[in-house]
Amino acid sequence: MTSSSTLALLGGKPVRTRLFPAYSVIGEEEKAAAARVLDSGILSRFLGAWHPDFFGGPEVQAFEQQWAALSQVKHAISVNSCTSGLYAAIGAAGVQIGDEVIVSPYTMAASATAAPVFNGVPVFADIDPDTYCISAETIRARITERTRAIVVVHIFGQCADMDPIMELAREHRLVVIEDCAQAPFATYKGRPAGSLGHMGVFSLNYHKHIHTGEGGMVTTNDDRFAERLQLIRNHAEAVVEKKGVSDLSNMIGFNFRLGEIEAAIGREQLNKGPGLIEQRKENVRYLENRLSGLPGLRMPVVGAAQDHVYYIHVMDYDAQVTGVTREKLVQAIKAELPATELREGEGPLLNMGYVRPLYMLPLFRQAAATMGHASPMARAVAAGQVSYQDGLCPNAERAHYTRVITHELMRPGMQQQDLDDVVAAFHKVWENLDQLRA
Repeated sequence: MTSSSTLALLGGKPVRTRLFPAYSVIGEEEKAAAARVLDSGILSRFLGAWHPDFFGGPEVQAFEQQWAALSQVKHAISVNSCTSGLYAAIGAAGVQIGDEVIVSPYTMAASATAAPVFNGVPVFADIDPDTYCISAETIRARITERTRAIVVVHIFGQCADMDPIMELAREHRLVVIEDCAQAPFATYKGRPAGSLGHMGVFSLNYHKHIHTGEGGMVTTNDDRFAERLQLIRNHAEAVVEKKGVSDLSNMIGFNFRLGEIEAAIGREQLNKGPGLIEQRKENVRYLENRLSGLPGLRMPVVGAAQDHVYYIHVMDYDAQVTGVTREKLVQAIKAELPATELREGEGPLLNMGYVRPLYMLPLFRQAAATMGHASPMARAVAAGQVSYQDGLCPNAERAHYTRVITHELMRPGMQQQDLDDVVAAFHKVWENLDQLRA
């Protein structure tokens, strides 16, 4: 056996040692935008009072208008993070003490922790094993008379099957919040993510499709939701009286405001967005054409009316087909590949699973949130109304612990030679599975 055919994990020569190129989408346009704001002397124009500046400065308002037009919605409300946007959306939806909010267990924690901020109770619905999103079927099984809202997470870059979910929401008079953090520019039956539910929440964190360092946006076609989002974003309690707001539920405001520099950068990023998305799609198509057919490895399932924008590339692995555990297989692939520039300490950007199902976090296992053991969440658990135990969402657990393989080696900046090295690493491992079995 030669060193070139010996897996790097077992002492052979790796496919590649040179670092993969960084994911960098900030250029001269963003630098000029930031300089424009600095030259203006206005870094923020928000005022926490009922005043023309309650809505922010010129860059913030222009950014919101540009986002609304692109998302085909009436309103876009900027915030300083997607987490802030989720909190504001839950508050705008009117979630009160003990109200249940149905959400996916297979997502970033903020999708679920937004409910306890307003003393709501997260209820986890299982995911679809093909799309990894929650579905009308799994949501229906969790609806009770206490259900107030649904947070539908468009995970990994593909929208959930929204029409049946919205029909279910109308039937039960529920508010639907789309978590679009990983799916900007994605479409469902020709309609943009963020326009499908009652509110849509986007992320502008540095590792998203487009970014401003930190930031977010909330979209809606509902005037009342838009007003409540703006109030929660910017010190509602100091504004409602002069603004003439009569419904004071959840009108404790925060400071979720976006700065002018971030907004100016965001406007340039929005212009680049469609091109960056197309690069992701092209890279995924290239990889999938060369990886399809490897025994036990299934490429992402994309719905017929869907448009996947690939925040990360997620593959389903069946160890029974290869006779090699997922852990050993991923170790072998990673040994053949290098890290990525600017993220050297993370090793190759390829991993098992995504996040542990959220109900396994101590917050939920101990059911002690903002009010400790007197919290509505703790009371709901004690009363047997909700559960956060193992086995709650078997599809999510199976995906995370045995089947899902994720990687980021398809982002803009990856050229054909880079992709070829990724493909070569996969093929080398599959051609030498017997070494891993032994």
